[in-house]
Amino acid sequence: MVLRVSFSRQVKQGTSVFGVAAGCGAVPLADRARDELRASGGRLPPAANGGVDALTPSEVRICRLAAAGDSNPSIAGRLFVTRATVESHLHSSYRKLGITSRAQLAAALAEFQ
Repeated sequence: MVLRVSFSRQVKQGTSVFGVAAGCGAVPLADRARDELRASGGRLPPAANGGVDALTPSEVRICRLAAAGDSNPSIAGRLFVTRATVESHLHSSYRKLGITSRAQLAAALAEFQ
């Protein structure tokens, strides 16, 4: 018999693993759990949400393009979203990253690489 675990339950378990590993100081395990959560579209617990870890995958994509010098209309066309969506994601990203301008994006994203 094969036991199937729902996707949401797997993400919840991954979040738990991250929390325990980070709390115990198991940095390699916490890093792996964070990477797996990010890859699966999961979100980190609010206490861990600081800096780049707080960004959604869409926000990261948009921030990378903006940091590379693309304009908001250019980013919108490239990702097939509206300019308002790009502006909204950038506004949210600036708040999460603690920055106030587009010029600060590259430095703020450097830790994500």
